[in-house]
Amino acid sequence: MTDDAFEDLGPTSPSKSGARPRPVKPRDAATLIIINRTTANPSVLMGRRHGGHNFMPGKWVFPGGRIDRSDFHAPYATDLRPDVAARLGKTATPARSRALALAAVRETFEEVGLLLARPVSPRPGNGPWREFLSQGALPDLAALDFVARAVTPPVSPKRFDARFFMAEADRLISLERQADCGELDEIAWFELEAALGLDLPSVTRFVLREIPLRLADPTRPAPSLRFARGRQQLIHL
Repeated sequence: MTDDAFEDLGPTSPSKSGARPRPVKPRDAATLIIINRTTANPSVLMGRRHGGHNFMPGKWVFPGGRIDRSDFHAPYATDLRPDVAARLGKTATPARSRALALAAVRETFEEVGLLLARPVSPRPGNGPWREFLSQGALPDLAALDFVARAVTPPVSPKRFDARFFMAEADRLISLERQADCGELDEIAWFELEAALGLDLPSVTRFVLREIPLRLADPTRPAPSLRFARGRQQLIHL
């Protein structure tokens, strides 16, 4: 792990007094890496952020986003596996761990129109979950593995405490995207080596390099990257 893992976020501008602004509190966020291993070389689903975004414009990323209050109460078909819950539990309560997993599933549907879920009868829902539940689907949290955690450094004007999850593409209800669900400029599958050649945030590149290691050893501890006392720290959960 190199010291430039967050290099593309850049420093904030100093205030008029010349002092650096007080760091903002990181917001919980979750990301889902979907792996397709139906061919000789595994491929991963990625999307390119709109160029007009003020945070990582034009970068290729995994689908994901901030946790929502509704994620703490959303229904699910299967729960997190005990090993995944245990790893998440080192940095979050059981309720927050499950909400992070649900956020990753919900955001994947919102951004790329894919359902990591089990088919059920359509049901009513509120807020961000309304459209998901209307598809006749409930999240399949047992399909998730916990790959990594990364906390945006204090120099960033937008900070996230992001958990990276991974799931096999064959756990999706379908590889066909739902209509009118895309929030990214472009969405495509890339073999892992090809994905490393894209314009990526440094943390995304770090997580991409973690994927082959995780595929080879599913029991591998999840790296956790954060800053403390002005220095980048990497531990394993």
